[in-house]
Amino acid sequence: MNKKVKKIIANAALVFAAVVPFPAIASGAYPTKPLRFVVPFTPGAINDYMARTLGQKLAESWGQQVIVDNRPGAGTIIGTDLVAKSAPDGYTLLLASTALAINVTLYPKLPFDVQRDFAPVTRIGSAPLLLVSSAQLPVKTVAELVALAKAKPGQISYGSTGTGGSAHLMGEMFRAAAGIDVLHVPYKGLAPALTDIFAGRVSFTYGTYLAVSSHIKAGRLRALAVTSKARSKVAPELPSIAESGYPSYDATAWWGVVVPARTPAAVISRINAESVRQLETAQLREQMLGQGVEVAPTTPPQFGRFLADEIANWGRAVKQSGAKPE
Repeated sequence: MNKKVKKIIANAALVFAAVVPFPAIASGAYPTKPLRFVVPFTPGAINDYMARTLGQKLAESWGQQVIVDNRPGAGTIIGTDLVAKSAPDGYTLLLASTALAINVTLYPKLPFDVQRDFAPVTRIGSAPLLLVSSAQLPVKTVAELVALAKAKPGQISYGSTGTGGSAHLMGEMFRAAAGIDVLHVPYKGLAPALTDIFAGRVSFTYGTYLAVSSHIKAGRLRALAVTSKARSKVAPELPSIAESGYPSYDATAWWGVVVPARTPAAVISRINAESVRQLETAQLREQMLGQGVEVAPTTPPQFGRFLADEIANWGRAVKQSGAKPE
């Protein structure tokens, strides 16, 4: 099924949702009870932070508790499937992330269809990853890293947080763009990957600003570039990989909110409006930027189109890498 057909189906689902009876919304009473915000990751770190920060603001505005429910496992599939099968009443939200788009191609069979079983609400924001090298590696720029890799084919390695994860795929995109022969070394998380990079056993990796900035300041890592198309407000002094000679390179981590398909359009509109209002406040923008995230809220249709594009983009990277689920 091509992208155009998928978009038509997604739009049709939203139209159908608009005619589903929902007395509470008709009377303007939503929300009338606590909401559950499912995070398909373990507590802590950036994913959890995004949901708790936005959830707290929604709770304060609506006068209803927003309970963050961490449901990690199976590459985010467990928590995501839980939401896909939840009642479409606006009381169960999913923190969507880059993994939602990657998994469409990475896993040959999912228990849900991302574009059929979910309705987009809004994007929260995005964050480029930083391309960082071991401080022991004799490079200070992307050009120097590429030159070293070409001089030592197969001898330069990069670490990732696991096969099929965003860091792995960003590395494969870079390998293909630069035409270099580098070795991928998967780890179970960023911490063990960084340990080997500090020791010089692995050459480079990708990490969020929040995860690597302290190590850069301490001199254990050297920042070479950001993965976004343009420079980032998070680290404006760093060039992008795109401006370093690979103009088509563009890959960022992102987060958003989706709900089960057939959730009434009026509910989606209500969640979107309040989420966007909170995200556009100076306080929340500053908070998010402090975590390395640039706030970028959208309308539901805009987020739907963004998600479709991300599924296509990461799908190409997955196929290019030959990645298989761990």
